[in-house]
Amino acid sequence: MRLVIIGAGFAGMYAALSAARLREIQGVSPDQLEIALVAPEPTLVVRPRLYERKPETLTAPLLDVLEAIDVSYVQGIAETVDTKSSMVKIATAKGTKKTLSYDRLVVTTGSRLFRPNIPGLGEHGFSVDSLADAIALDKHLHGLAKRPATNGRDTVVVCGGGFTGIEAATEMSGRLRDILGANARPRVIIVERNTSIAPDMGAGPRPIIEEALGKLGVEARLGAGVASLDKSGVTLSSGEHIETETVIWAAGIRAAPLTTQIPAERDSFGRLLVDRCLQVTGVQGVFAAGDAARAACDDEGNYALMSCQHATRMGAFAGNNAAAELLGLATRPYHQKGYVTCLDLGGAGALFTRGWQREVTMVGEVAKKTKREINTVWIYPPKAERAAALASADPEHVTDVTGFL
Repeated sequence: MRLVIIGAGFAGMYAALSAARLREIQGVSPDQLEIALVAPEPTLVVRPRLYERKPETLTAPLLDVLEAIDVSYVQGIAETVDTKSSMVKIATAKGTKKTLSYDRLVVTTGSRLFRPNIPGLGEHGFSVDSLADAIALDKHLHGLAKRPATNGRDTVVVCGGGFTGIEAATEMSGRLRDILGANARPRVIIVERNTSIAPDMGAGPRPIIEEALGKLGVEARLGAGVASLDKSGVTLSSGEHIETETVIWAAGIRAAPLTTQIPAERDSFGRLLVDRCLQVTGVQGVFAAGDAARAACDDEGNYALMSCQHATRMGAFAGNNAAAELLGLATRPYHQKGYVTCLDLGGAGALFTRGWQREVTMVGEVAKKTKREINTVWIYPPKAERAAALASADPEHVTDVTGFL
């Protein structure tokens, strides 16, 4: 029997850990149940941190962890999934093709930044969506020091006033001062199509966010979209033109395109609809988790968000349940009633909220300390020690935030 997991992000990592954990508990050998993880590299990109300095350091190796728990690593990109023949076609790093059969499949292919067809966006826009994107932005920012302080060199425009946009914007002033010198006067502007900043955060946290932006000198253009980009800057739908050499696009994500290979219903974000055990609706033997799945967290109408907090726990349930079916065991309904957020506000600290209503519980340096712990400890892979790694993947305890509730 073979369980195949596509993707080495937070959901894929925990799907592998959890499936291996159940296999170990049941005393089943890797020869009897092979668990294979397919990804371009055996590396976890710590995506929630890509707005930070030195993005090239924001990865964690997975090969030692996978070897410790007897999970096979298959290097390559999954190009095609054929659910009728239960086969995955993989493009290898050497340019060859190979196929991998499966008895159960877990799709954890993550998401991609949504880039609309805006003139000049592809040519002149940067992002912090992927490791390559973040490294390209960082290289560009360091290159600004060699350019004259004219034509908006010291101005950064962040398109999107949501979670990612705010974290990128509030970090940017400090990054520019490090690069351009203490006497630099960086200008950071957030452009948000909605009439309020942080539209998804709600009314409770917003005054704190607005105060932090004011403290850092971050400007906002609300109720305006981006009409076009060119080498001189960005033009807004309001007609305003902002001179800048740096435009960061942070306005929405969509599930990775591989979800279209699965003959199932998807939501407006491209996520596969799944049942409570994370099996893709109407497709036997295929599970999905993380940003690839639209999953109910509870019976109160709350659905998992496209975040690592939900991806890790979803991955643990999906991996456990896929292995459980192969071993003839009962599956476990996914649930994630606890929900917290921790928004980095750069030099103004951070903002911590709890619950779906986002009740503010910590602000400033206290919240910043928690944010650092989340970013540097909690979201990293477990140590490559078999017992500890497997113990970390109990679905009921992965991403357990009840201590904050």
